[in-house]
Amino acid sequence: MNTGFDGTGASALRRHAPDVADAIDALVALNPPTTGEPLAALARATCATALSLPPLPVPDTGEFDAATLSDGGRAALEFAEQMSVDVSAIDDPMRSVLFAALADRSAAFVTSVYVADWTPRLRRVLDQLFGAGEDGWSAPAHWNESPTDTWPLVDAFITRVAGLGELDPVTSEVVRLRAARQHNCRICKSLRNRSALAAGADESTFDEIDDHASSAALSDRHKAALALVDAMVWQPGFIDDEVIDAIRVHFSPAQAVELVVTMMRNATNKIAVATGADAANVSDGVEIYEINRDGSMAFGLTDPR
Repeated sequence: MNTGFDGTGASALRRHAPDVADAIDALVALNPPTTGEPLAALARATCATALSLPPLPVPDTGEFDAATLSDGGRAALEFAEQMSVDVSAIDDPMRSVLFAALADRSAAFVTSVYVADWTPRLRRVLDQLFGAGEDGWSAPAHWNESPTDTWPLVDAFITRVAGLGELDPVTSEVVRLRAARQHNCRICKSLRNRSALAAGADESTFDEIDDHASSAALSDRHKAALALVDAMVWQPGFIDDEVIDAIRVHFSPAQAVELVVTMMRNATNKIAVATGADAANVSDGVEIYEINRDGSMAFGLTDPR
């Protein structure tokens, strides 16, 4: 088993991926305006309950009786719950109700739900891998309550994760595809990473992903990573020790941190799926893409094989 899995989840994230830690802190500090009701804060409690995890901290908004929520507010929290539990089940009627209730603030609310949904998952897994303690997750010193355009903060997080580079491209790609299929993200399912293909992955590799536990082709390293994907997507509050132990065996501490933050990066596809903006760029076959070290993405590339 690899050594170095000590300290706390928060200190490990700060040690191995400090720029990513800063980007996540900026996301946690988001409290975007939606309506007169504190929906972004209430969504944190809604997601936490759905996940069986502790909620993210919220700003002090004073007393608010959730029983007095407007119809639009209740619809927004129902949307948040469904996005957290199974984003693929969100349909056009649910989107229409949300968009009617929040109008041009809908996108900021959906981003806040993504943060409320996936940051607790990341924190729980890092704490299981490295330990939880007094040097844990702190509340934001200042809240960012002004932006209605929250995507730049998400983009900064995506970019910084892309710059880590500890994971090999095949592991990154099988993990990405497994989550894409779990969330039923159309564009994500249609993509294939050029570096992973150049490193030897092909459709026979990707066909093994969905039945990875019994696969004879996938490595134990890939099986460990895919088991963690499934646990983080479907049972983040109840991840077995065996799943965590397998990550410690097959990944270094820095690789394990990158694996977990990569899963949160991949889960940004929930924003696209939730809003119906996940249409693929191709109508048939797959599209070759690459994530550049600066975090930008190039599409429509040639197959390197």
